[in-house]
Parts: sequence; C-alpha cells; structure tokens
Amino acid sequence: MITLENIRVHIGNKVLLEDASCQLVDGQKVGIIGKNGCGKSTLFKVLQHQIDIDTGRVLVPKNKKLAYAEQEIPDLDMNILDFVLARDKDLMYWRQKATESATEELADIMDHLTLLQSDSAEARVATILKGLGFTDTDFAQPVKHFSGGWRMRLALAGALFQNSDILLLDEPTNHLDLEATLWLEDYLKKYSGTLLIISHDQDLLNNLCTHILHFEGKRLVLYRGNLTIFQTTFQQKKENSQRQMERLAMKKEKLQSYVNRFRYKATKAKQAQSRLKMLERLNQAEVEIVPVEAEDEFHFPEVYVMPAPCIKLKNVSVGYVPGKPVLRRLNLQIGNNDRIALLGRNGNGKSTFAKLLSGMLSPESGEIVQSKKLRVGYFNQHQNEELPEKITPFDYIKPFLGDTMKEDKIRGYLAAFGLTQDQAISKIGTLSGGEKARLLLSRICLDKPQILILDEPTNHLDLQGRQALADALNEFNGTVILITHDFHILESVCDTLWLVQDGTCREFDGDLNDYKSMLLEHPEEDKSQPIITQPKVKKPSLHTTKQKIKELEKQLTVLEKQRDYLLDLLLKPDCDYASVQRDLKETEMQIAETENAWMELADLIH
Repeated sequence: MITLENIRVHIGNKVLLEDASCQLVDGQKVGIIGKNGCGKSTLFKVLQHQIDIDTGRVLVPKNKKLAYAEQEIPDLDMNILDFVLARDKDLMYWRQKATESATEELADIMDHLTLLQSDSAEARVATILKGLGFTDTDFAQPVKHFSGGWRMRLALAGALFQNSDILLLDEPTNHLDLEATLWLEDYLKKYSGTLLIISHDQDLLNNLCTHILHFEGKRLVLYRGNLTIFQTTFQQKKENSQRQMERLAMKKEKLQSYVNRFRYKATKAKQAQSRLKMLERLNQAEVEIVPVEAEDEFHFPEVYVMPAPCIKLKNVSVGYVPGKPVLRRLNLQIGNNDRIALLGRNGNGKSTFAKLLSGMLSPESGEIVQSKKLRVGYFNQHQNEELPEKITPFDYIKPFLGDTMKEDKIRGYLAAFGLTQDQAISKIGTLSGGEKARLLLSRICLDKPQILILDEPTNHLDLQGRQALADALNEFNGTVILITHDFHILESVCDTLWLVQDGTCREFDGDLNDYKSMLLEHPEEDKSQPIITQPKVKKPSLHTTKQKIKELEKQLTVLEKQRDYLLDLLLKPDCDYASVQRDLKETEMQIAETENAWMELADLIH
C-alpha cells in the first residue's frame, strides 16, 4: 500500500499540495488527472524520493520494486535490446553473479534467475519493442541512432520490462502512434502490480483504470471507477456542494434578517440572541467546496469557403530522395468541410503526406490541382522546439497582427486560444508544452487557412484542453486533417478515415472500431484487406446506400452554406465580382450534381 499523509509540497513560490492525503491499495490501476501545472509529475518525484516534502509522510513499502520511465537517455553505443535488458538491475545483478560465483552458489543463483524469468528475458524485450513500434532490424542498432521520440519509447520499454510491483508512467502515449497506444493499453491491462498513470487520453483512462486520483485545489481525492464514472461522480459532487452552499446562505440570510429586526426590541431580544448564536455556528460550519476550474477555450476563425474539391491529387508520388518515393500513385481529393483522420503506423508516411498537402514537400511526379487562393495551416508537435524562448507570446504574435492593432485586441486573440493574460506576458521558455501548442495554433490561424492539418496536436493538452480543441474543430467551417493517437478526439471530430500503408494512402473501408479490431488481431502486421482502391462491382447493400445518401445530404448542406456565403459576398462594395461569380457558378453546378446523385440513390430504397 502507498500512503500519503497530510503532505505539503512546493516548487519555487508555488504550493502544489497542502495537507494532501490518500491511500493506494496494491493492484489498483490509478489514473492521475488534473489541470496542466497542478503537480502531477511532481507527485511522481515525491514517490521516487527525488524531491523532499515540506510536511507530512510518504510511505512506499521498501520491499516493493518501483519502476518508471527515464526522462532523458544519453547517446549510447549499446544496442537497444541490451539497453532495455539493462533496465532490470536485479536481472543484471544475478546474471553477472552467475558468471563469477563458485559452483556451490549456483543453485541459489539459478533460483533467483528462474524467479526473474531470465530464460525468456530477450524474447520479452523483443515483444515489448515490437509492440512499441520497433522492428527486428532495429534491435541491433545503437541507442544513439534514435531520435528523441524513439528514445522515449525505449525508456517506456525499459519500465515495462522490469519485474516491478509499482509502475509509474507519465504521459506514456505522447510519443506513440495509434497502433502502439492500443498495444500499450492491452499490455497494461495484464500488469499485476500497482499502476499509477498520468494521462489525458480518455479511452486509455476509461479502458484501463480502476480508480482516478484527482487534484482538487491543493488536495488529492481518490475516486473508484474509470474516467467516465469519475466525471459523473464529480459533477454530482459539484452540484451537491453548490446546493449546500445555497441552502446555508439562505438560512444565514434569514437569521441575520431576524437579528437585525429584533435584537434591540425588549420583547424579542432573547430570541434574537438565540438566533445570533445559531448564526455564529453556521458561520463556522464547513461545507465542502469543490474547486471550479476555468473553462478551456479554442476558437478558430471563420474562413472563406473554397469550391470543392479544395485539393486534387493525380497519380502523385513524393519522397525525400529522388527516385525513392515514400508514397506513390496518390489519387485523392479533399473537399471543403471534410474531417479526415490519417491512420497508419509511424514510419509509413503520415507526416510525409501531411507535408505534401501543406506545400512543405513538392511531388516527385504527378499533379496537385488546387486554387491559388487556398491556404493551408500545418501544425506539428515538434514546432514547439522552434519557438523563440526569450520573448513573450504577446511580442511573438504582435508583428503578425500588424502595428496598428491595439493591445487589448492582441490579448483577446491569444485568449481565443486559451492563453490567459499572465501567460501572454510570460517568456515563451517558461510556458508548458500545452501553452506552446496553443501559441502555435494561434499563429497558424492568423492566415485563416481553409485546411487545418494537425499532426499530434493534443500531446501536451490536458483533458479540458483536448475537449475544447475537439469542440472548436467541430465548429470550424473549413477542412480538418488529423493525425493523433487519441481515439476520443478522432471519434469526436473525424468522419472519414484514410490509411497510409504500403507506400500509398487510400480510404479505409470501416470505422475506428474496425480499425482497432484489426490492429489487436494482427498487432505486428499491416493488413491490406480493409482497404478499397476501386468501387465494388457488386450491388451496394441497403446500409451502404443509406450511408451514401447521408453523405450526400451532408455535402448538400455544406454546398448550400457555401452558396449563401458567396451570395452575401456579392452584396459587399469591395467584392471581386468576377471571381465570386465564377465560384458561385461552380458551386451551383456541384449542388445540381449532388442533388441528382441523391435522387438516384433515393430511388433504390423506395
């Protein structure tokens, strides 16, 4: 059992925990949640005795082996298989002892090695590495050959491999793709020890956790159940607290009113004094106040709607080395208001495809057709590292908005992306990863792009931030192309799935649950069966026909909004009349074609 008793913890001038207590029973799988900056990672350092507490007690059983992922891995010549093996110090100790000890000691040593499953150690490491996305050919490669994100996977592999009783994982999915995230979830379900996991991945917290440890103010409160159960319980708790406070306030108001009216009247003085004492007791009464966190925000600007398709790829190949394309024969088109999820394992070319659409990569062959007016906004999690750390968000964004814009307008623009006034004037170097991501999104949206391409935008956002981002993307009137390992975000935002695999990108024939099932059934394979390249010859099913009708109805809604928007533009004095008329004519043609297609399908089901 892990016990925290009335602990106080501060970092710098900020008190993170005050009189905080909780008990975690062996075998629990505990999701640790709270707003960014509340102290979740600091709590892990407390449990590892890396930082001291001011007051209270922290009790972690000494006979329990605790494992965690290292934060930094140096350049090492050691190959990655040996690196992960070496994370289990007990195994290394007894293996070394077996090579040095006398014959009479070997029986005892072999008992320890058997207990540590030494014979299967290399095979178990290989399984973990493959689950996290490494290949057989990677095993012999030195650690120093891998980038920072892949080294974090190695650190995670090292933590998983150890025969631990307590496992601490801090945002383990941040550097994983969708496939590795699913594998990790399945692996952790089988973990028999006590798991403490800091995560903002809703699916992971729902599918894995038996308890939720919530930072409430500067206290810790443990809830039984997964994230959904916690959210329901916490909402009820907030409502009950509010009702209690309202009832107490009403009662105090009535008592105070009586005291004010009658305390100086001789006939009522005794009753007034009695009520005054009751009022004093009520003022001392404690009502559990549940901290109310500020609402999170993202607001994307409304954009000029382009005639569909926005982008058309005709037999396009793209790569980094001439003659060696990463993706080949791409024949795709992207419409306005599309919501596309890019699926596929890391290394298959998702980011390459995103860079192609954003204009960062040029096609090696083939043709890309798009309007000259089209603007594409591209977000990549690694862009955080390129931000100037010595200036403030306000100073960073101001030149892009123009010298004439007033300060309050600039602050308001940053606030639309969830950056508070204090954060707007803090040095960028002091901001959290989530705050930097917000700043990058605010910069990207200055150009009012019709297409947003977001490559892992949620990595540093907390639960509220992720939901706010999903809500904002659903409100955005342009096109969204999303790469993320967060299934909840994909389900909330995307209705079209494209699979990047086998050197190309095609539509995935199925939904996210089909894709998840495919990965769990064949974790080490890239299956091509669920991909369609051409329309099926056989007569479509009734279900398929109805689905297509719904898609056409959605397209009609978008096109009609686009038509209304263009008609409004024609009424404006500064309108480029000829250009808008051309767009309007093309939109009217698309509406007619879509209506004809709808009528043909509607006839099939009547």
